[in-house]
Amino acid sequence: MISNLASTGLRLINDTRLYRCLDRILPHKTKLERHLKQRYGELFGAEFDVLLYDLTSTYVEGAAEKNPMMRRGYSRDHRPDCEQIVIALIVNNEDFPFSYETFDGNRADVSTMETILRMVERKYGKARRIWVFDRGIVSEKNLEAIRKRSGQYLVGTPRRQMKLFEQELLKDDRVQVKPDVEVKKVTIPQGEETYILCRTAGRKKKEQAIRNRFSTRMEDALKRLAKAIETGRLKDRNKMERRLGRIQASHPQVSDLYDLALRDTPHGLRLQWSIKEDRKLWRGLREGAYMLRTNLQAGSAEELWSRYMQLTEAEASSRALKSELSIRPLFHQLEPRVKAHVMVAFLGYAPWVTLKHLLKRRAALVPQPSVSGVTNAQPLSAMKALALLSTLQSADIVLPTTDGREIRLRRITEPSAEQKALLQQLGLGLPERFELNPKCSVDSAIA
Repeated sequence: MISNLASTGLRLINDTRLYRCLDRILPHKTKLERHLKQRYGELFGAEFDVLLYDLTSTYVEGAAEKNPMMRRGYSRDHRPDCEQIVIALIVNNEDFPFSYETFDGNRADVSTMETILRMVERKYGKARRIWVFDRGIVSEKNLEAIRKRSGQYLVGTPRRQMKLFEQELLKDDRVQVKPDVEVKKVTIPQGEETYILCRTAGRKKKEQAIRNRFSTRMEDALKRLAKAIETGRLKDRNKMERRLGRIQASHPQVSDLYDLALRDTPHGLRLQWSIKEDRKLWRGLREGAYMLRTNLQAGSAEELWSRYMQLTEAEASSRALKSELSIRPLFHQLEPRVKAHVMVAFLGYAPWVTLKHLLKRRAALVPQPSVSGVTNAQPLSAMKALALLSTLQSADIVLPTTDGREIRLRRITEPSAEQKALLQQLGLGLPERFELNPKCSVDSAIA
């Protein structure tokens, strides 16, 4: 494909021709994924016994009438007006991409797991893998499917299950693993699973602020309705009940905290409300808390929590696909080309994560470049490293000769001290000039 493009005149290359090249990429998806997995192992000793699973989505510009995958669903891009596809991404605990799959845009997260398990077994065989994913993908059916394959899991749990551990929440016997994080292992009697109760101070503060904000809004709405009833501006009981119902529906986050009633009083019909103290107590108890669930038998509560927090690597991979690698939006109309577009982004992530780990590996050996001259404690991110090197350019020096011709020499701009330090850190060097290639080089005399 590349040779075909190289032999094609630049004037004949256009978007349509490049799009057709995508049709040749997709059949090689499995081979490329296996090759990347092998190279990650050779270069970095990467292992893939722990797999982090995350879902994202990307939307299409236009109607995409010829693509049956494009559907409206839960949009992580905040574009519910656009049709989309769902992308399932699998990485290991060091952020190396393992595989991916595409699903219809309206596919429920929880329904993707069985397909992914079969796909991984088909490509890489059966193995005792550890799966890590969040509560949106958790179901008893999915966990049973992993157990049937002799697999293990460490997952988040739906919030409704917190009620089963109310007594454990009341106990103050959690272990502090970070200044704002406490964890505790809860073993189920005669069970093969372990639960890890976690509480985060920052998360608790955030959830309290959200509850207070919605409670304030709901009480303001109730006060306005009560005043309308008391002043006689609203007299029809049916209308009162309808407005009360709308207030409850508009504040589902806190409506269960209130007892609401329209009661006859000596002064007429009045709206009365009060806080359900038991509900308020339970809400305050669970704020900032979440539960993890696993069939891993080894490991302390701190170790299991740390392993679950590696899920942020998969989420970071999804963000990189959307931001730095610009997977969105899609302009292709045909399903195979949309899939090929996703594949190109996945392949683009391979050198991205490779650069990230090269920077990390070299950080301990070579001082980090810094504009201020102070050595950085943390390695540069891949994005900052590319931005720093992006200003390196090649330039043509044109020398006129006495016989009317021109000698054109291509040179590279002089790197700055910071760029030199980064190149040294990566073990790279720049040639003083490009080697002469008679077939395509511009380092030649032009008549």
